[in-house]
Amino acid sequence: MASPTIPPAAAAANEKALSDALAAASISDDSPKDEQPLEDGEIREDNGSDGDDDANDEKKVKTVFDDAHNFNVKHPLYSTWTLFFDSPQSKLLPKTPSSAPSTPQVAHGGWMEDIRKVVAFDSVEEFWGLYNNIIPPSQLPGKANYYLFKDDIMPAWEDPKNKNGGKWSIQVPKEKSKGVIDRMWLYTMLAAIGETFETPIPGADDKEPPVPKQSDLVTGVIVSSRPAFYRISIWTRDAPDTTLPETDPLMNRIVTIGRHFKASVLGYELDQKLVTGGFQTEITFESHKDSEKKGNKNKIVI
Repeated sequence: MASPTIPPAAAAANEKALSDALAAASISDDSPKDEQPLEDGEIREDNGSDGDDDANDEKKVKTVFDDAHNFNVKHPLYSTWTLFFDSPQSKLLPKTPSSAPSTPQVAHGGWMEDIRKVVAFDSVEEFWGLYNNIIPPSQLPGKANYYLFKDDIMPAWEDPKNKNGGKWSIQVPKEKSKGVIDRMWLYTMLAAIGETFETPIPGADDKEPPVPKQSDLVTGVIVSSRPAFYRISIWTRDAPDTTLPETDPLMNRIVTIGRHFKASVLGYELDQKLVTGGFQTEITFESHKDSEKKGNKNKIVI
């Protein structure tokens, strides 16, 4: 597979994802006059310090860019996100109340027993703190997975917010993708936490970049490492009848997610054919229910 290059439009879209996350909330300025005002989207952290020597310093707004260790302002995301992990070795790790997710009662095969909760976060700073301190996908062992899901949604079909949904997926050969899989996964996570997956692809006549009108279809994203390939998936809470035209509202939203994933997140051309043999697949959507059927043909391909 040829390594995907990120065109300027795609890079701009991903930069916008982070910008949207930074501007996720608007906080009014009720601070005293002698305090530096907060910018839109910033939240002041109260560290409870009562020392007189630090009083003046504590009144100053310090972002993570000012002080990586003693910042007192963070930038909230739209939603809380939780990272989960599993591998053949994770079953050997002890379970604690904070690391063991609640298992859906109908989860089959007991595979949820091996999943471990890593951490939940709701700010840009916490995301980067997490990302910079975990193993990237290119270094994961075979049969390992990262799951990033929002608002306490479990990474299982049986979760009520997933059971009627489906997933967009791409599979890439491992030996040809080690150099790009980490970037592909990072950009996928940024689009998820920035909630930009429903952003339409810019048209030739668009004077300004389009913005998403809705952003609640995506429930989570997954990266899987296997002996011969990597797979990235985007899960949605609803799945359309694949026979419906794109004028159907749900079909239109699902297709918009797929196009944004292919062009703006991964950097491919929309009309680019990805399959060149081996373990490479096109970017494909199928419902969770249909994916259980052998030889399922009810798919959407971008």
